[in-house]
This record gives sequence, C-alpha cells and structure tokens, in this order.
Amino acid sequence: MEAARIIAGLARMVHDIGLAEELAQDALVAALEQWPESGTPDNPGAWLMAVAKRRAVDRIRRQQRLERKLEEIGHGLEDEDPAPEFDAVLDTDPIEDDLLRLVFTACHPVLSAQARAALTLRLLGGLTTEEIARAFLVPEATVAQRIVRAKRTLAEAGVPFEVPEGAERADRLASVLEVVYLIFNEGYAASGGTSWMRVDLCQEALRLGRVLAGLAPQEPEVHGLVALMEIQASRTRARTGPSGEPVRILDQNRGLWDRLLIRRGFAALLRAEKLGAPPGPYVLQAAIAACHAQARTAEETDWARIAALYELLVRLTPSPVVELNRAVALGMAYGPARGLEVVDALGSEPALKDYHLLPSVRGDLLARLGRLDEARTEFERAASLTRNLPERTLLLSRAAACTPS
Repeated sequence: MEAARIIAGLARMVHDIGLAEELAQDALVAALEQWPESGTPDNPGAWLMAVAKRRAVDRIRRQQRLERKLEEIGHGLEDEDPAPEFDAVLDTDPIEDDLLRLVFTACHPVLSAQARAALTLRLLGGLTTEEIARAFLVPEATVAQRIVRAKRTLAEAGVPFEVPEGAERADRLASVLEVVYLIFNEGYAASGGTSWMRVDLCQEALRLGRVLAGLAPQEPEVHGLVALMEIQASRTRARTGPSGEPVRILDQNRGLWDRLLIRRGFAALLRAEKLGAPPGPYVLQAAIAACHAQARTAEETDWARIAALYELLVRLTPSPVVELNRAVALGMAYGPARGLEVVDALGSEPALKDYHLLPSVRGDLLARLGRLDEARTEFERAASLTRNLPERTLLLSRAAACTPS
C-alpha cells in the first residue's frame, strides 16, 4: 500500500527509479524480518521510509559519493529510532508532489507505450511482473525485460525526476493520460484471450486516474479521462452475458448499469467543464459516454448529439478510428446508408487494414440495409481478425444470422 509513495520519495532523492525500487524492497525485507518479533509500528510507512533512506546512505557510502549526496539525503538520519513522523521523513516536499513526479517520469515519452504501461503498473499499481504479463497476455519474461529496459532508458536519457512546466507539461500529461487509458481499454475490451473483459485492469486504471485527478486538480483532461472511465466502467455488469459472451451496448440491460459510477462520472465531467478550458479529447469522449448514460433505453439515445461530438473530436484529433466511431453515430442518427458512406471512405486507410472493427461496423450497416450476403462476408472477416475468443464467437454468430433461412 505504501510502495508507490516510498518509491516516489526515494526517487526524488536518489534520482534513479530503479535504485529507488530496490531500496524500497530492501526496506520491506527488513520489515518482514523485524516486525514478527517487534510488532508492526504505529506508522509502517514512516518506518519503511526511514529504513529505505538509511539503506540509501549506506549505498552512497559504498559508492564513494558520501560528501555530495549526504547533504541531500543523509541529514539527520543517524537517529536510532526508525519511526519518525512520515512528513518529517520526507523532508519538506509534500508527498503528493513526489507521486506526481513519479507518474510523469514513469510515463515519459522516451519510453514505448508498452514500456510506460508496464512501468506504471509496476511502480504505481504495485502489480507483479506475473500479474502484468497475465493482464496483457505476454510472457512474464517480456514484461520483466520491458521494465528493466525502461528504467535503463530513463537513466541513460537523464530524465529528471520532476513535474515539467509549460508546453512540456502539456505534452507529458498527454503521455500520462494515454498510458492510463491504454490500461483501461485493455481491461474494457481485451485485445486477446478467452475473456471479453479484464475487470481488474479497468479498476486499476480507474484508481490511477482518480489519484491523478487528486494530484492535478486544475487539469481538465485529467477529470475528463476519469469521467470517461467512470461512465464506461458503470456498464461492466451488463457487457457480458451468462456465459461471458459480449453484449452490445444497444442490447444491454441498462438496469445493470452502476448508477453510482455514472454519478461519479458526471461529477468529474462537471469539474472538467468548470475549469473553463476548451474541451479536449477526453472531455469530448466523456461527453459522448454521458449521452449514452443519460438515455434510459437504447432508443432514447441522442445519436445526433453523439455524431456532433465525434465531429468535434475528429477536428481536434484526426484519426481513422475516431472517424469510424463517427460513422457508427451517423448511421444511428441518420440511417445506415449515411454511415456506410463514411466507412467505405475509410477502406483504403492503412491504419485500419487489419482492424477488426472496420469490417464489423460495415457488416452491421450492411445488415441494416438488407444486404445480408455482403454483411455475412464482413462479419466473417472481422471474426478472422480479432484475437479475442468471445468477440470472435459473437461475430460468427452475427455472420450466421445473415444467412437466409
């Protein structure tokens, strides 16, 4: 529970995330050895931090850098009592600042998206390499290598342990939000495997988003992302059927949607809007999710407003995937022929060449137009492209439904 805070506090002092994590683990080992006999301290976090800082001093002594580093981290650490107040142990910097520095460092753009996600889940989520590997369906050795290389890359690049300012802060914040949403999306619609969702990943991303909102309360896009995840997570119980099969949003039992998460999402969206900045990508996506949440039935959904919001999103962040989502909204608001026009224009997009949702959306629009043979072909192609077994089963069932009886 204290791991992220301790690593963050140590990283500020030793300027090395890998070393900070090692020192935190050393402190945990000391606790496992001593607490069974001495009892758990009143303030376990402070005890662990004090021990970790002492280990840092010892490490520095061994590395012959005592004079330079002791001024930064060694002052006042010769006291025999390893359980001072937590704030005192962390010097004068608020612990929230250290956590924010850790977030921005772990999500630095110098790392690949996969490395950022793995390092974030390891340092801030406290997940083991085995848990991360299981979540993303990759070998544990692959995750371990990503984390080791990420730490090495940050050290070699001389990435400072700080919260950037100005334009750099905005760029880095986008990277942070991208990582959190990547984690959420992998849980919300798993890219592969035998489960349609990985709820634990959704919950972890949501927890990280809520922490980030507390650390950066003046950032509208942070609240926008939290709002988006809260509202999407509210549908969890309705998104799968009795056998774990996917259930489309139009077919979901909205009575199963979590009203508390929806209210939390609306509150986060309101906080973002009150900050007065022009809506960013996450605020717009949260507004789209809110349209779905406000509709008591699928038929009451304001698809025209959703299409208009997607139009704004396309202008702000042009993307074939966003355009495909806009096509869905247009097809629902103004008829399948209108949506099909947009989808057909996307057929030559290289980024969508192997994207299973392109033929899936096209199949749905064709089926609604009564062009069943073409729809069946599209659903079958979509099924061949997805790596998620429940989704493949759903697509094949839709293909079968397009066969004349």
